[in-house]
Amino acid sequence: MSAVAPGSSRDGVALVEAVAASAPVLAARGIRKEFPSGGARLEVLRHVDLDLAAGETVSVVGESGAGKSTLLQILGGLDRPTSGEVAVAGMRLDQLDDTRLSRVRNRVIGFVFQFHHLLMEFSALENAMMPLLIAGVSRREARERARATLQRVGLAPRLEHKPRALSGGEQQRVAVARAIVHGPRVILADEPSGNLDARNSALLHALLFELARERGMAFVVVTHNRDLAAETDRCVALEDGVLRAV
Repeated sequence: MSAVAPGSSRDGVALVEAVAASAPVLAARGIRKEFPSGGARLEVLRHVDLDLAAGETVSVVGESGAGKSTLLQILGGLDRPTSGEVAVAGMRLDQLDDTRLSRVRNRVIGFVFQFHHLLMEFSALENAMMPLLIAGVSRREARERARATLQRVGLAPRLEHKPRALSGGEQQRVAVARAIVHGPRVILADEPSGNLDARNSALLHALLFELARERGMAFVVVTHNRDLAAETDRCVALEDGVLRAV
């Protein structure tokens, strides 16, 4: 490979790419969230800052009702903060209108919840195709990409099965495939193994970590599972509306 002369256009491109690679994939600054409560205002999040790099895994722990799920919804653009800002892949979510925000969510963010929320009348393959079809991908391409993703999560023999014919662990793997099929930059998971037994929980956790690092996705998981939290690169606790390192 030929050397790049200092000050050349190629040198400039390389510098821009290096800066982009080092920038956080997800960055939250000064997040506050209040809710009305009996004529007053209940402050759930007071001043939350959080950065994640590509391929980094972070767990958020805390007492029930501490605001963990609220934080995750704000990070993913499902809810808006009272104040503060969230940027995903360099895009400020708080500056987007609802239409553009929906487009960004569908293209750069993947969600995995405690309950899989699969469409029960559709097969595993059809469920995994949904984000791509919504994004305007052709049905043929959506089918090919969904098939490859389901194979990647170990469901090659179950593509045409509907959710009722799948085990709990298999249903969650379909949900994971649906969350990553469009190649998101960030995966947000809320108690993803909360309804699974210990064996299936361990298998799901291993799969999520492997996918995050393999594909360079930032991964945030809200959990009460201390074993899962211990496996992440960082663990933070949400206490009194503020994140603290554990």
